[in-house]
Amino acid sequence: MPGVRLSPGDALVEIELATVCGSDVHTVLGHRSAPTPLILGHEQVGRVVALGRGGAKTIDGHRVSLGERIVWSVAVPCGRCSRCRRGLPQKCANLQKYGHERMRRGWELSGGFATHGHILDGTPMVAVPEDVPAEVLAPASCATATVAAALEAASGITPLEGALVLVAGAGMLGLTATAMASDAGAHVVVSDPIAERRDAALAFGAAAVSDPRVAIDAPGGLNAALAAAGGRGAAPTIALELSGAPTAVRSLFHAVDVGGVLVLVGSVSPGPDLAIDPEQLVRRLLTIRGVHNYAPRHLAEAVRYLAGAWQRYPFAAQVGETFRLADVDAALAAAGRHPRVGLRP
Repeated sequence: MPGVRLSPGDALVEIELATVCGSDVHTVLGHRSAPTPLILGHEQVGRVVALGRGGAKTIDGHRVSLGERIVWSVAVPCGRCSRCRRGLPQKCANLQKYGHERMRRGWELSGGFATHGHILDGTPMVAVPEDVPAEVLAPASCATATVAAALEAASGITPLEGALVLVAGAGMLGLTATAMASDAGAHVVVSDPIAERRDAALAFGAAAVSDPRVAIDAPGGLNAALAAAGGRGAAPTIALELSGAPTAVRSLFHAVDVGGVLVLVGSVSPGPDLAIDPEQLVRRLLTIRGVHNYAPRHLAEAVRYLAGAWQRYPFAAQVGETFRLADVDAALAAAGRHPRVGLRP
């Protein structure tokens, strides 16, 4: 880019590290549509190197200074439409999203896979501590903030403290949910077919793990894990579906206890219909909630959480090999084999 013109309230950020999300890989493979040309990437941390007239502010009203280290939301809400006024800025009628928009004149640097990012006025951003590794902070604007939103959705129905929580999927979302729910006082059971991921879940605070390929009543199956975490015959009051697998959605619906809540997060691409017996929904007093992206408060919560938890849980280790930006193709290929890989300019 020969140059960037910053409008009032904009910021130019030199990107320290960007991590590759699964949605980036799905876009490259053609599994999800996106307008081209575009710059992918929506998980990153960087330093402010220039400011538009009037400067920029963080979510809490702090005026950003040059050289400050920040993360920013994937979504830019307008703040004026009916959805924003209803408290759904992540579903703004005029939404713009980093790493998802077609490159356009005046906003070319719109994604994280670049040396710099052009942060638009109105973008929720959070100043981050200097001592927290970039590998910990970069996923805050996707996985961590999304999990914060999912746990808020669940706790609005039933308290997390003392709850038995069942998590499907031990990728970046599932591991983050395990740590955050455990720290909130929940007893967490994680289901994942990959042994390495089940081991990681235990390192992130899971009370027990299960293999969904094993019969539910067999050793290593779900019932044994639930009993280990909550006692014999225990059933989860909160179930978080973070894998996107249709079988996991069905399994969690049948597993959740009376008065419980099922939060769906992983189903972000078209899949088979979910067959639900309405009688079961009624008699068991169940709630099903969907969570997609997050509000600005969830990004602020994600940064607060990571700043206090990164030394207790191996968040940094979840970002595997780090590639130079010029080797982005190799990074995308590696991302299919690891929950997260990194890109540095």
